[in-house]
Amino acid sequence: MRLLRTHPLPGRVRSALTVSLVGAALLLAGCAVGPGEMPRDWVATYSIVAADPETGACGVAVQSKFFSVGSVVPWAEAGAGAVATQALANTRLAPGLLDAMRQGAEVQAVLDGVLAADAGRARRQVGVVDARGVAAAYTGEECFPFAGHRVGQGYAVQGNLLAGPEVLEAMASTFEAERAVGSPLPLALMTALQAGEDAGGDRRGRQSAAMLVVRRGAGYSGTDDRWVDLRVEDHPDPTVELARLLKIHQEFFAERWQVP
Repeated sequence: MRLLRTHPLPGRVRSALTVSLVGAALLLAGCAVGPGEMPRDWVATYSIVAADPETGACGVAVQSKFFSVGSVVPWAEAGAGAVATQALANTRLAPGLLDAMRQGAEVQAVLDGVLAADAGRARRQVGVVDARGVAAAYTGEECFPFAGHRVGQGYAVQGNLLAGPEVLEAMASTFEAERAVGSPLPLALMTALQAGEDAGGDRRGRQSAAMLVVRRGAGYSGTDDRWVDLRVEDHPDPTVELARLLKIHQEFFAERWQVP
């Protein structure tokens, strides 16, 4: 496990534009705003992307002080990998990353390439892992503190507007411990997410959470690859609620959890 990048407190507000105008300009033009501003669409969050090459499973777990974070952050495709797009997220990056990983491209090179073409990269945060368990992450220099990421074997954890680096440290060490004792990927992701919350989580609070895990034929009646696809859109304690839903999922869809 290695610490790749963290960022200090951004500068003062440089513009009198309203939040809505800033958000609209970013979405339409892909440009950056002054480092002290907080666009309404900013996904202040922490997440983990991970893969299990032995079973072919890969996925994302995320919590945020943002409504319906599951509609923005998690992306995964069986045989390709998983992606988390957050901060002032550019969700258009994810399909290209998944396509490249499906074709066997080197993860860090692909991530560097898509970010080089993104004018708003200073405010992006992205975590990526391919189906082989090779991971990479990026934290733009204008992400709000505490912001950073850690990359380990088979996973990456990333977050912005966190209580501190201990959030990422707790997530990483917990995930590694869970995988070391053979926990299925969804349970390891869930435990890591809970560890991040216990370590302070998002310093603004909590609102939503989500988990997306894919594996070949592990979806509904074996007709798709969505092993676990759960969202908590708005809840006072979203990690607790997500854990409750995951427990029900494990019981209700017990056959999906029979990993060959």
